[in-house]
Amino acid sequence: MGQPVASKGRGATPTVGKAMLNKYARAFFTRVLTPFAAFLIRRGVSPDTVTLLGTAGVVAGALVFYPRGEFFWGTVVITLFVFSDLVDGNMARQLGRSSRWGAFLDSTLDRVADGAIFGGLALWYAGSGDDNVLCAVAIFCLASGQVVSYTKARGEAIGLPVAVNGLVERAERLVISLVAAGFAGLHKFGVPGIQYLLPIALWIVAVGSLVTLVQRVVTVRREAAEADEAAQESQGTEAAK
Repeated sequence: MGQPVASKGRGATPTVGKAMLNKYARAFFTRVLTPFAAFLIRRGVSPDTVTLLGTAGVVAGALVFYPRGEFFWGTVVITLFVFSDLVDGNMARQLGRSSRWGAFLDSTLDRVADGAIFGGLALWYAGSGDDNVLCAVAIFCLASGQVVSYTKARGEAIGLPVAVNGLVERAERLVISLVAAGFAGLHKFGVPGIQYLLPIALWIVAVGSLVTLVQRVVTVRREAAEADEAAQESQGTEAAK
């Protein structure tokens, strides 16, 4: 985990668990999970290990169950493992550690989890789901989600604030997709018509992600122009002295 730093620590980026739980539920589960987090610390388990295992569980749930059309049980497994997002942050706080490495690992593995979820859905529609259009939509959701995250990271890397709240960011993408997938899985238990929730959700996520991408690109273009103009004015002022 490294030494404590003043930068944003583990859990600063919205994660699957944080997306699925509102602030009141998070506070409740934080209290519930604190003894478990303390137990893991006593056993010598690191927050990084919990992060890795949680991501592995999400990936397994998505790639084992979703391609077979087992949306309900796949979502159940994913939901169980998303609590690792709360546990690892709780452990880091108890240990007094807030590291750049922890934040980097969380963000990187978030992308892996996202890819597995939408990849699993794409595999279903490419196979037994037999719907090439929805397969393409799921792939678009996967790709656009990665690009949306990249635009913010890249903008911040070149010194821009990227001050925009997109229409459908990571939290919304995951909540919409996972809730719809879980309910769609109830079709196998005899609930009629509910399977159509998932295609609707994928289209919503796809369109929302496209809008969000455009919002971020426009924002970065504006902020970059303002920053360049300010730099030119500063250079002109210095030259006039």
